[in-house]
Amino acid sequence: MVRYLIRFLKYTWALPNTMLGLSFIPLTLVSGGRVRIERGAIEVYGGFTRFFLSRCLLIGAAAMCLGHVILGRDRDCLDRSRNHEHVHVRQYERWGPFMLPAYLLFSFLAWRRGEHFYLGNRFEREAYGID
Repeated sequence: MVRYLIRFLKYTWALPNTMLGLSFIPLTLVSGGRVRIERGAIEVYGGFTRFFLSRCLLIGAAAMCLGHVILGRDRDCLDRSRNHEHVHVRQYERWGPFMLPAYLLFSFLAWRRGEHFYLGNRFEREAYGID
């Protein structure tokens, strides 16, 4: 029972970010994309999500996590990046609604130190197993 309560609290804590990820579903589905559930996360791929990841970010991304939603260009990108993205899912469970502002702050701090804003970000370093 306690395990289910903890799981519920983690999903609730990450919910504001998950809602951002869920907002991709309608546009992705009407543009030919797909949705599936893998390891407790909703994966959204193809269609609008492919366009967003490749054209609307500072760097093109194969996949991206928003709470318990993982956006991917396609199934292959999701399959290759699943372990990395699930590290981010756990980060969202720890940081909750503060995850996105903290992510941006750590990207800025990495850039200010002369590091790459993405690869120097502490969240990415953890997901890549660098630290």
